[in-house]
Amino acid sequence: MNDPINNILKKQENQHISSSKEDEHESENIIQLVGFIVGDEEFAIPILNIQEIIKPIEYTRVPSVPGYVMGVFNLRGNVIPLIDLRRKFNLPPLNQTPDTRYIVMKHEDNVVGFIIDKLTEAIRMNADHIDSPPDNLQKEKGMVQGIGKRENNILTILKVDTLLKRDF
Repeated sequence: MNDPINNILKKQENQHISSSKEDEHESENIIQLVGFIVGDEEFAIPILNIQEIIKPIEYTRVPSVPGYVMGVFNLRGNVIPLIDLRRKFNLPPLNQTPDTRYIVMKHEDNVVGFIIDKLTEAIRMNADHIDSPPDNLQKEKGMVQGIGKRENNILTILKVDTLLKRDF
């Protein structure tokens, strides 16, 4: 009589061990991103590349830079370039709204602030739900790291190192 109970307990223990291994495997495949809106599209970048997200502050214009470079701003003693992603993506400029934010991104020693229209959410996405960008997008400056598939939409994941490359 004790034998069937032990069998059931053993079975449950084995199921628990295998499910926790699946959970470990699943958490290894989770990519953490931060989503934001520019124009009508939602984009995302890996959360580890974000230094901070701030409300807009005063910046200083800099001469002889491309139109999408708004200037520089002082963030706790560090002078950081400020880029308007709307202009960089060839969208018409927009006046700042209460939703406008600066995302300060970093990659290695490079730090740049980007003006976005609106912050959306922190996103946890399984790597299996992220496809490589189509071939024709990879050739164009290589700014797209991947396309995230969600239930009701897709998400363009940007390459931070390419965004931070200075061409000015």
